[in-house]
Amino acid sequence: MLKLKSLGHACFTLTTPQHSIIFDPWLAENPDAVCSPDEIEVDAILTSHGHSDHLGDAVAISKRLQVPIIAPFELAMYCTRLGCETAPMHIGGGRAFDFGHVKLTMATHGSAVITDDLIEYTGPPCGFLVTMDDATIYYAGDTGLFGDMELIGEMADLAAAILPIGDNFTMGPEDAIRAAEMLQADVVVPMHYSAFEIIKQDAVAFARSLDDIGIACTVLNPGEELEI
Repeated sequence: MLKLKSLGHACFTLTTPQHSIIFDPWLAENPDAVCSPDEIEVDAILTSHGHSDHLGDAVAISKRLQVPIIAPFELAMYCTRLGCETAPMHIGGGRAFDFGHVKLTMATHGSAVITDDLIEYTGPPCGFLVTMDDATIYYAGDTGLFGDMELIGEMADLAAAILPIGDNFTMGPEDAIRAAEMLQADVVVPMHYSAFEIIKQDAVAFARSLDDIGIACTVLNPGEELEI
């Protein structure tokens, strides 16, 4: 049995009885987070890009647990330099792990680590196609709408698609509805819509809009989980 759990904003865990992974673990500074980085127990960390609300606590969790950060090559090398175990990948590439299979997809966004006195480019952002227990999940990461989402939907029988709906930095609800139509996942889960005022959206209204066109959508509040 595969369980998808929201930890707030764009952070999710995907868990089977044997394994658990986490996407974009921004927790310590996340106003929506339901746990701290020290409470996380996973086999791998999947990080879509270098922005602080996605790279988040990945380095600290990786070092504490001695588990790999799976990320695009440049971001992985940044994390390696900080002392983390990493599994560098790149867009279009796939790789088998003990917990399942990961393939990186494109995402239309940016990726950099930004501090008060430095902006360090960390390669292109990505999305993830993760297969665990014979179910494939699409975690889109931060992205705008792009036409190859239709190809992703054709090539992968998606059990779930996790899509940003916050607008301004990513797709808004209208574009996310179009993305859902192209992906044709069994269920859509919205993300990235409440942690900052500028991205606040009505996820329940988004779910109703999908329901009106025959696409299942489940809104996961932080701490809630979905069996897939």
